[in-house]
Amino acid sequence: MTEDADPNRGSDANGNANRQATPESSRFPRLARVRASAGIALSQLTHARGRTVLTVLGITLAVLAATLLAGTGIGVIQTGQQQFDAAGRDVWITGGPVRFSPTGVGGFENSIVDAHGVESQLEAREDVKVVTPMSFQTVYVKSNESDYETLVGVGAPARGGSVQITNGTGFNRTDVHYAGGNYTGPMTHEVVIDQRTAEMMNVSVGDSLYVGGTTGIARENEFTVVGVSPTFSRFLGTPSVVVHLSELQELTGATGADTATLMTLTVADGADPEAVAADIQADYPDYDVRTNQEQLTEILRDQAVIMAAGGSLVFLALLAGLALSVNVLLSHVYHQTRELAALKALGTSSSTLSLTLVAQALVLGTLGGLLGVALSFPAARGLNRLAQLLVGFGDVVVLPETVLAGGFAIAFVMSLVSSLAVSRQIAGIRPLDHL
Repeated sequence: MTEDADPNRGSDANGNANRQATPESSRFPRLARVRASAGIALSQLTHARGRTVLTVLGITLAVLAATLLAGTGIGVIQTGQQQFDAAGRDVWITGGPVRFSPTGVGGFENSIVDAHGVESQLEAREDVKVVTPMSFQTVYVKSNESDYETLVGVGAPARGGSVQITNGTGFNRTDVHYAGGNYTGPMTHEVVIDQRTAEMMNVSVGDSLYVGGTTGIARENEFTVVGVSPTFSRFLGTPSVVVHLSELQELTGATGADTATLMTLTVADGADPEAVAADIQADYPDYDVRTNQEQLTEILRDQAVIMAAGGSLVFLALLAGLALSVNVLLSHVYHQTRELAALKALGTSSSTLSLTLVAQALVLGTLGGLLGVALSFPAARGLNRLAQLLVGFGDVVVLPETVLAGGFAIAFVMSLVSSLAVSRQIAGIRPLDHL
């Protein structure tokens, strides 16, 4: 047979031989299968719009739950770190966990005894620059235009570089009431409040507040608002009033033991906070002495149950999203049984139909993931505004790129796993049972 007799070759009008065109579907069968599966998947998604929307919303909710919960955990740690850094302190001294004292005025059992004496001893050290004892007690607060409210009273020096004053001057005088331990000096009757307390009591700088451990004591002690500061309310996460330590002790009946809740230290320039903390711990074995980072770690450890609960919620959100995706995709299969049976009767392979479901799931997962990531931003802003109103500081929910990428990956993986799970249903379809 001559070369011209080759059946795969032909001649054009000029007698030039050329190879006959081969259909693209014959040369690329896999590509043709993918195109066919994608076409079937898109037509089914657009035909059953209700199921498509529900599936996308389910995946969106799962992504939102995961990103917001993860962002909250990261935000809490970052906010705590920022608050501790903003405090400008290197070492923290506590007498153990704060305990309630229902029978005592003030409601809290402060465990550091002889606070002013310990302060003097620590300030005498060459490696210590500033010592600040602080006390927290529940007090009754009233203005001329409001009834009594129960707030957290803080005994601390509301002045200096570590205290942010947004309005007013802060304390104009030092803590003169202590008078070397006699508590016979004059009370300054100066108080610094936060913005939420100002709004609650409808007062501003120059107005009066009545403060005391009981309503009777409060009626006898009128304080002048000398400043507005967010420092202590951010640290406590609640509205507060700040007075001198000795004056809070006088108002709550704690002058006898001179108690405080904690003490903060700023070390001298060039001193190592860890070494200073270790030396002070050796001198005061009854107290807990920690560096700034150690104190933050201890607080987070105390909240381990809450953090574990948040992690459990993330895990449950993922399971719920996976279950919803599988359930809706199974519903897709159930409602498309006749169509899938017809396609199978016409010779469409089970692998092609499975690929169709994979294409559907990936489209749904992509849409749900993108929508979930997009909605994470306004949801985080809303939660941060709520936190600002409730606890006095925002940025509780932080959304780094890793969290957003993880949320989208969750949607993608959930959809892929769901499609593989329901693909097994395809092999069991018998055309004669449904046609």
